[in-house]
Amino acid sequence: MGASMALTETTSADRRDWQPVVQAFVDVLGDNQVVRRKEELLVYECDGLTSYRQRPAIVVLPRTTAEVAAAVKICDRNRIPFVTRGAGTGLSGGALPIEDSVLIVTARMQKILDIDYDNQRIVVQPGVINNWVTQAVSGAGFYYAPDPSSQSVCSIGGNIAENSGGVHCLKYGVTTNHVLGLKLVLPNGDIVDVGDMPESPGYDLTGVFVGSEGTLGIATEITLRILKSPESAQTLLADFNTVEAAGKSVSDIISAGIIPAGMEMMDYFSISAVESVVALDCYPRDATAILLVEVDGSPADVEASAQTVKDIMQQNGARQVTVATTPEKRLRLWKGRKAAFAAMGKLSPDYYVQDGVIPRTQLPRVLSEIETLGQKYGYRVANVFHAGDGNLHPLILYNNAIPGQLETVEALGGDILKLCVDAGGSISGEHGIGADKRCYMPQMFTDADLETMQWVRQAINTQGLANPTKLFPTPKTCGEAANAQSVTFDTIERF
Repeated sequence: MGASMALTETTSADRRDWQPVVQAFVDVLGDNQVVRRKEELLVYECDGLTSYRQRPAIVVLPRTTAEVAAAVKICDRNRIPFVTRGAGTGLSGGALPIEDSVLIVTARMQKILDIDYDNQRIVVQPGVINNWVTQAVSGAGFYYAPDPSSQSVCSIGGNIAENSGGVHCLKYGVTTNHVLGLKLVLPNGDIVDVGDMPESPGYDLTGVFVGSEGTLGIATEITLRILKSPESAQTLLADFNTVEAAGKSVSDIISAGIIPAGMEMMDYFSISAVESVVALDCYPRDATAILLVEVDGSPADVEASAQTVKDIMQQNGARQVTVATTPEKRLRLWKGRKAAFAAMGKLSPDYYVQDGVIPRTQLPRVLSEIETLGQKYGYRVANVFHAGDGNLHPLILYNNAIPGQLETVEALGGDILKLCVDAGGSISGEHGIGADKRCYMPQMFTDADLETMQWVRQAINTQGLANPTKLFPTPKTCGEAANAQSVTFDTIERF
């Protein structure tokens, strides 16, 4: 999506009399839960993808399922599009408002409703911050596995919408692997419950909803699986002279039959940024790449696995391998990785991050080609990513204040996504599609695939009011890339 196609601010009052709508929201939510002053609406005009902005017409802040349902019914009755927003940390424009829309913000829904240690589950509202879940259960020896880099600020509702991952998703899976049940407000305002029951024949409605980016409704109560804390864990940090050597270590570790809890890689640019900002003094500044590997389990298994991992990294040319065995030292090694995105502001006024996935065996080749693409376009590309499952996060460093740079880095980001698909991967691992990557959906899916997906959306989101324009290419946003949506396929069997 080029900057020229970015949504522009408009005055919705010219098209609709908003006063009766505002009053309807005030009647069901209260005056202090409805935001309509222009200067206050500015807070909500973008999510973590700050390059694109659009002011919503109204923002509402419900606190309960009933209030969410009431707000959605007002939108349904008046045919007003609505976008759901959690903490606003998303990186694909999934919570970007659209023109003349209502933004339903779940940030005030912050209650932990129930904890069941016997059955290893916790029920939370969508505004609960990811890290709060682990904090709530850690005293009893449990934790919540999905841990995005933004876990101290991102909300569970947003994690559900985007099917978020994290540094420990290699062994324990992404968000969908930890969602047991959902209470949903559908786009017409109906309240339904899905999941949280023994496996049975039929549609996996929980699986359909997780990762749907607010296009199928709003999760208002979420039942999550919590895990017993591992008996033992060790974190290893190795530094290398080449990215290729670090990438080969990743493949060799997996080939040895070891599935680490986490396996992350950072290149020279990201190492330098982290040490400049966080000042951990544990990431060697002269390294071309570092590899962070964590193994957990029983003490005997951890000792054996850690030794094997260390041997493999040294065989591949690791200059030094640091082993952290205490929680304090392990957290110190991980702190830099968690702060990597934020630290990039030290190197560049802006960055544009992508989220492609490739097979692990393709890491050395793809990383080399990304470097070549960066040189071709004339921009530095920093790489910090989930190496174990091939989930790349190339950060293109640029200055948005210089006209034309955003359009250029978008083109570079698009070429990186195409490279991932050509290597046998995908255009997204955990950041979602949103507004940013919708134009690239035809790179990965056939026309029939895209139409089938939209049948599902239309079956639930019948009026098309829930987060319209996201996920799928449209003529307005993507030009010719939208042909997949505009074509009908008479030869395809309907169901």
